[in-house]
Amino acid sequence: MVFQKVAQGLLFLGVSLLVLVPNAPLKAAGGIAVPSQEWSFSGVFGTFDRGELQRGFQVYKEVCAGCHSLNYISFRNLADLGFNEEEIKVIAKEYEVEDGPNNDGEMFTRSAIPSDTWPAPYPNDNAARAGNNGALPPDLSLMVDARVGGADYLYALLSGYHEAPDGQEVADGMYYNAYYPGHQIAMPSPLSDDGVEYSDGTAATINQQARDVSAFLAWATEPNMEQRKRMGVMVLIFLTAMTGLFYVSKRKIWADVH
Repeated sequence: MVFQKVAQGLLFLGVSLLVLVPNAPLKAAGGIAVPSQEWSFSGVFGTFDRGELQRGFQVYKEVCAGCHSLNYISFRNLADLGFNEEEIKVIAKEYEVEDGPNNDGEMFTRSAIPSDTWPAPYPNDNAARAGNNGALPPDLSLMVDARVGGADYLYALLSGYHEAPDGQEVADGMYYNAYYPGHQIAMPSPLSDDGVEYSDGTAATINQQARDVSAFLAWATEPNMEQRKRMGVMVLIFLTAMTGLFYVSKRKIWADVH
């Protein structure tokens, strides 16, 4: 009985761990098929590619950050991407954040420090809408979990801008996208070939930039993913060992009965 219960618990935990690992469905929102991609962070033993994350951060910083916030990421979190303390301080100093109140009760601006969260591009939603023809650019901190298909969907969306096929009408101010529900999106294509210059010499094609920034946003959504997976594997190993111990103990205790 003890062995059976432990085995059932082990099976349940294993299934739960597999469910928690990102696994893109066949279709995204609107029933549009999204091609499945191979990601370094997929699977039980998957990990983030630091080079890919740093390139993706560069794409976010130079392309996406002008419209999209990253509210749940602090500058110091960039250490997970492989940046050292001095590099993070340099990156933070490029931005100003509001602080206060001071002794006079007034708010003031100062250079950002590593403990600050990433500054939003607009002071409020109304300003964001006014700067984007009425459309509200969503925060990207949890975007991979917020969209069906996760990183696969984001990659497909960012690389899915094309000329509308014959018979497909696109409303004024909208753009055709093969993977967006309804195929019409208010955001123009944010990426262009060589739109950024990667410091590691990687060719900055649209597809490469889309892949890198999708991986970066997967990290932003779950920066503790690698620790979670390591813990899950350790728990499974522990439970496997305990299962063997319980089984041996059961055989020894009940040997006379059998």
